[in-house]
Amino acid sequence: MGQLSALMQVMTGAARKAGRKLNRDFGEVENLQISRKGPADFVTAADRKAEEVLHEALAEARPGYGFLMEESGEIAGSDKSHRWIVDPLDGTTNFMHGQPHFAISIALEREGELVAGVIYNPATDDLFHAEKGRGAWLNERRLRVAARKDLAACVVATGIPFHGRPGHARFLTELHRVMGKVAGVRRYGAAALDLAWVAAGRFDGFWERGLKAWDIAAGMVLVREAGGFIAELDGGKDVLSTGAIAAGNEHVLPQLVELVKDAG
Repeated sequence: MGQLSALMQVMTGAARKAGRKLNRDFGEVENLQISRKGPADFVTAADRKAEEVLHEALAEARPGYGFLMEESGEIAGSDKSHRWIVDPLDGTTNFMHGQPHFAISIALEREGELVAGVIYNPATDDLFHAEKGRGAWLNERRLRVAARKDLAACVVATGIPFHGRPGHARFLTELHRVMGKVAGVRRYGAAALDLAWVAAGRFDGFWERGLKAWDIAAGMVLVREAGGFIAELDGGKDVLSTGAIAAGNEHVLPQLVELVKDAG
């Protein structure tokens, strides 16, 4: 794929730096499974530390850029045309339970448009990255979305609303509809990786509601650069603000949206 652009070097460098710390913390959290108190407080601290590492690295490399981050929220920058959208630890529940399926997610928004994304799972060293017009990659391998057209042959991913969150009844209706049409449904617990896996052709499609911008921004860039498409589940234009997202290739996406769009 040749040399990474200066921007991508900044983003992947920040992700790897935070990932080294998360990996050490993940090793510790696996040892905490047997304690009755559990590792929840430890994981919260790990999440915050990873965000601090990312904020410091990105701010040093690109002074003035704004931030939207899971823990710290919105931080305005002097450069109003650029904003980092950062999730330091997507898949917190997996991380807490010693499951190696979690990721750091970094996206760059320029003039309101998502132009670059990095999703890094430090436990597996899978580094997904994409920049507008430069394609999507997993480490050194170019990615393309899967080519399947028939839902009956497809495996799609989703997310289940957390305890205490609204939308359980609608989700069950959606799941029932989709299960009847596809080869399989998966729920792996990290939306950023779900989108990265759509880009990599491992999933044929993905849908979920109630997500935040930092869950999906980087994955949206990856899917688009891998030849896939993104839709807002209820026909809206701004997926980042509604968090109701579907992803897939040009054949699967419209079929998936049709199945779930009016399940409420």
